Amino acid sequence: MTTVVVMGSFDDLRSRHIRFLEEAAKLGDLHVLLWDDAIVQAMTGNLPKFPQAERLYLLRAIRYVTSVGQIANLLYSPDALPPVEDLRPDVWVVDEVSDTAAKRAFCTAHGLEYRVLTADDLLGFPTLPTEPDGAPPNSSSVVRPSSRKRVVVTGCYDWFHSGHVRFFEEASALGDLYVVLGHDENVRLLKGEGHPMLPQDERRYVVQACRYVKQALLSTGHGWMDAEPEVERLKPDIYAVNEDGDKPEKRAFCRERGLEYVILKRMPKAGLPKRASSELRGF
Repeated sequence: MTTVVVMGSFDDLRSRHIRFLEEAAKLGDLHVLLWDDAIVQAMTGNLPKFPQAERLYLLRAIRYVTSVGQIANLLYSPDALPPVEDLRPDVWVVDEVSDTAAKRAFCTAHGLEYRVLTADDLLGFPTLPTEPDGAPPNSSSVVRPSSRKRVVVTGCYDWFHSGHVRFFEEASALGDLYVVLGHDENVRLLKGEGHPMLPQDERRYVVQACRYVKQALLSTGHGWMDAEPEVERLKPDIYAVNEDGDKPEKRAFCRERGLEYVILKRMPKAGLPKRASSELRGF
């Protein structure tokens, strides 16, 4: 299998970064070389918005990423790939902004293929293909109908962060995880003007990129139970929420349908800061 390498800070991970990772992964097994906090500061003059441990956690949760290595050598040049034990790259992928003659020369000298992804390559928010049971491919392999329980979670997921990943990680331990995101109109109905910050197709794309998620769907209902049509179709065994998402309407809905209702504590991954989308607006 072709070994593909990308490199950078991947600070404040957003859809544009994920699109880049997705397209790079189409060329082979994708390995990310992540700059540590000191290198980011040396390169930019500022510490990253998100610390190294959090950036690492987010990258490892992206389904297109095979592995993440960390670069901690302050003598490192951004125009050369540092040696990494047991990693033998075949292709170095960059975006147009990062393309330099020095990188091209490095790849020529070391017999590496050099690939530049253009802005046109990264347009749109593709959806993953689905199997007959509605399950998408998970990473590079195709998920067949599962005997695991079906778990559904709902929400806006407007400014995707490490707290969402942790919630998905814990919910997916209960079974195959289906995420139903509120459509734009309903998010405005519940949260007011100025919401959502990001359109529904972009929000769904980012959530679907998380390896703990089997499928991401947009709701078609309204109110706190806007996901009701999707829940009726998916027929899950478990409806999971975090403490902030616990609502009487959800409890009653599950009781009437015989669904197990699970409340997960809103706790960050060990060693990471607690995050909330509302606090990250304009961060």
